[in-house]
Amino acid sequence: MNVIVVGCGRVGSQLSTLLSVEGHNVVVIDKNAEAFKRLGTIFNGVTIKGLGFDEDVLEEAGIRDADAFAAVTNLDNTNLMAAEVARKLFGVKHVMARLYNPLRERTYQQLGLDYVCGTTLVAEVLHEKIKAGHGHHVTALGDVELIQFKASDAIEGKRVADIEILRRFRIAAISRGDEMFVPEPEAVLHAGDIVMASVKEEAFGKIERYMEE
Repeated sequence: MNVIVVGCGRVGSQLSTLLSVEGHNVVVIDKNAEAFKRLGTIFNGVTIKGLGFDEDVLEEAGIRDADAFAAVTNLDNTNLMAAEVARKLFGVKHVMARLYNPLRERTYQQLGLDYVCGTTLVAEVLHEKIKAGHGHHVTALGDVELIQFKASDAIEGKRVADIEILRRFRIAAISRGDEMFVPEPEAVLHAGDIVMASVKEEAFGKIERYMEE
């Protein structure tokens, strides 16, 4: 599959790497060449410096042969413009956009855009959307993200109080087997638990190890 990803931030780099590792042909566009350093050594796709809504840049990226297009910069306007150019001007059938401001959700809906709102785990959600056309909805309010993840081995045996971060990371609910419950601070977590939580974006790096890849 030929995929174009606009934006090489945390989400764009993760998404591009996921797709590249699976053997897809991936082209990443970003206006800042330094951003491509986030891709690391396992990414084997193509990088292009430029704007994701610039027609010449998109032509260079091979948009006429693209099977999927994901606009995942940190600017809603940029994502919206890039998605509309890809869909309306070049006729890409599978176009997705990242949405930061929930207040603009109606605009995306009216335009018929497939989108994901939020920042945490967005790469995984978009990855699943690209492969299957659907995914979980992740949302955010300002810089506070509401997330759901499967607990990794690093969480085994830890108490909720051990991993929560005051005013930065709070667990709201845990699903374990057929049971769903709101945990007490002393509740013990296990690998494989499905965790619902809120996290400020600045603290994401501190809790990322608790999420199963």
